[in-house]
Amino acid sequence: MAWVVLVLAGLFEIGWAIGLKYTEGFTRLWPSVGTIAAMIVSLGLLGIAMKSLPVGTAYAVWVGVGAVGTAILGILLFGESANAGRIVSLGLIMLGIVGLKLASPS
Repeated sequence: MAWVVLVLAGLFEIGWAIGLKYTEGFTRLWPSVGTIAAMIVSLGLLGIAMKSLPVGTAYAVWVGVGAVGTAILGILLFGESANAGRIVSLGLIMLGIVGLKLASPS
């Protein structure tokens, strides 16, 4: 169950990272409120997952899910570069996430 909570935390991290783009420096009220709410939920879920997962593993997976998801949405939503180097690098991060899951005791 901790892994499900951790992945949810990572998804909320993607939400707040993308939300930051829409806040325009926290000058827009509703995008700012949504972004801050996503931050709170993301960190709360990460804390719950860390009750039973190793801190290094949980944090690395949380950051990895957030980084990969945010980069993919950056490509899809904002037209950011999708060159081979970026795609391969994102794949390596995903392999690292899978490796951490397989190597973790929980």
